Amino acid sequence: MEKNSAIRLNEQYRGHTISPASFIDYQEGSVVSKTLVQQPTGTVTLFAFAEGQGLSEHSAPFDAMVVVLDGKAEISIAGTPNVVSAGEMIIMPANEPHALKALEKFKMLLIMIKS
Repeated sequence: MEKNSAIRLNEQYRGHTISPASFIDYQEGSVVSKTLVQQPTGTVTLFAFAEGQGLSEHSAPFDAMVVVLDGKAEISIAGTPNVVSAGEMIIMPANEPHALKALEKFKMLLIMIKS
């Protein structure tokens, strides 16, 4: 999603109750993402993972918070596995390698604050 449309989406829903899980659908054998907010100071992105899909190990220069909306995943941080389920969250520390694998269909909200 280009930056301007992400900002418009944010403005469109300000002050209104929404269900973030309903903004993104699962796609068989795939990882789907949708950026809701993209600003120089951070991003908010929805993800939907088909069972068995994931993100390979990587790191980021700032903390990132995952809020699980549906399903269950294993998120490894610095080699330590953590199983997270709907209704739970985990913070991935800056500069620590982390990876994700969907143990079942899985939706998450990823919040990254850069400053």
